[in-house]
Amino acid sequence: MTSRPVTVRMFGLLHLFRSEQGLPSLVEVEVPEKGTTGRLLAVELGLPCEKIEGVFVNRTVYGIDHPIMPGDRVAYVPYGTPGPHRVFLGLYSAGLEGKEPTA
Repeated sequence: MTSRPVTVRMFGLLHLFRSEQGLPSLVEVEVPEKGTTGRLLAVELGLPCEKIEGVFVNRTVYGIDHPIMPGDRVAYVPYGTPGPHRVFLGLYSAGLEGKEPTA
């Protein structure tokens, strides 16, 4: 069976972070046949996980621990996306996944 790479894009400050290191903000990477998570893939790419608010996987936004499978299209979006766009794109909800509720 032929492996299919994952296409990964980095936006905003994550794009700048990669550019400052002389690295592209659009890459194709191999993932295990059984997949990985957005967090593990971000670590592999050297991205600062604490700066990631959401992960788009095949055009739907999720939290950073969402599964990533071979052939997926992935985009990392940092905190700092302007107000109404965060809610419209689903970033607000995705950024809350896995966080403890505050009182």
